Amino acid sequence: MLFPTLNFGLFFLVVFFGSWSLYRKPESRKFFLLLASYFFYSFWDWRFVSLLLISSLFNFLAGRFIASSTVASSRKLILTIAIVINLGILGFFKYYGFFLESLAELLYRLQIERDLPFLEIILPVGISFFTFQGISYLVDIYRGKVQGNYSLLDVMLYISFFPQLVAGPIVRAADFMPQLQKQPDPNQILVSMGLLLILWGLFKKAIVANYLAVELVEPVFFDPTAYSPVDLLIAVYGYAVQIYCDFSAYSDIAIGIAALLGYHFPKNFDQPYRSASLREFWHRWHISLSTWLRDYLYIPLGGNRLGTFKTYRNLFITMFLGGIWHGAAWTFLLWGTFHGIGLMIERFISGMKNWQTTPKFMRYLMIFFIFHFVCFTWIFFRAEDFDMAILFITAFGNNWEIATTFITPFIITMIVLGIGIHFTPPQTLNIIETLFHRQSVIVQGLLVGLAIVAIEAFGMEGVAPFIYFQF
Repeated sequence: MLFPTLNFGLFFLVVFFGSWSLYRKPESRKFFLLLASYFFYSFWDWRFVSLLLISSLFNFLAGRFIASSTVASSRKLILTIAIVINLGILGFFKYYGFFLESLAELLYRLQIERDLPFLEIILPVGISFFTFQGISYLVDIYRGKVQGNYSLLDVMLYISFFPQLVAGPIVRAADFMPQLQKQPDPNQILVSMGLLLILWGLFKKAIVANYLAVELVEPVFFDPTAYSPVDLLIAVYGYAVQIYCDFSAYSDIAIGIAALLGYHFPKNFDQPYRSASLREFWHRWHISLSTWLRDYLYIPLGGNRLGTFKTYRNLFITMFLGGIWHGAAWTFLLWGTFHGIGLMIERFISGMKNWQTTPKFMRYLMIFFIFHFVCFTWIFFRAEDFDMAILFITAFGNNWEIATTFITPFIITMIVLGIGIHFTPPQTLNIIETLFHRQSVIVQGLLVGLAIVAIEAFGMEGVAPFIYFQF
């Protein structure tokens, strides 16, 4: 059940009115939202509802054991075992086939081929996200940020809450669980901001991301040798805009839906392409994942507290594993590796004695450089495999005699619009929300209706899945 569909619209209307009709009965309301979340997930593949249930029950019980233990070593042991089991389940579904395929290739090259136990494994949608949320719950209990006495209903709803279930943002237990203990107040619904975020997300997905995907990115990445180097460059820019508009659109819609139901989700994107460093980029891109990796991986590894060499090591490991999190492919490993090495180089340069705050024109130059570095790494992220990524890159040196195909007013407008979003005043949406909120309910309703009709009219036929559903 995709967000920008009639089915989801009808589903959400039922959930919205049903949940707020139960606001005086918090436990009944949470149970209703839990049933709605499992119904939502069952639309993807009902067989994996049991996996979501097992994950929730397991993390609930592990959390109780951690909270009830008074011995530090026992608490740490339980946490370690629980994390290993969580990651083991994720690894089986996500990386089993990749591991065996890589092993088979290695044995073939060594001329010692063996029969390996290959299995046809279907990747459950959203498994990376609800697994990380389960780990967040356990670690936050261990660190004392979350009490371990939350009910099974609260834990199950936290892990399965449908707005962020299949593609994030990753919501921390310490941020969300306390919200479940508060009395919902229909007078505190952030209606204006919620609606604007949903509309903004629909526009970015249905108009910008979908058109760029179908009209530019897919044909060029399918056969890069058939196009000129200029077309390849335009396609790289197009994919940078597509993935941003696609993923940030899902996050905006999820945050808006949660707001209409009375819950607060953290911002997941903050104009990332205006970053003047990779460190800043990761403070602005997929914020819920980057901060999760920082707080639950980089800092526990030692962060920057154990000397220069281990700081570099920790940066590299964090980004390398961040690449693995995105998918079982060498291209994702390389993508994470490039970012890890880039962060290490940045750290080294910033630590030089003569390094000083750069003037404004240098910041603009760094924004230009970081954007193009990120675009280069997107080639590996988007390519079907490593060979296709190399073919795409080497194609820049060929086919200069081929006429350009994709320098059209429409495509250039979409790319410029997608990049221009990053350089609007950061408070633009808040200003629009203030103006929207001042209007009467009738005017607000008309404006929302007109916006939906316009998006439907100008958008492409059909609904393409969001990119991050595969992760």
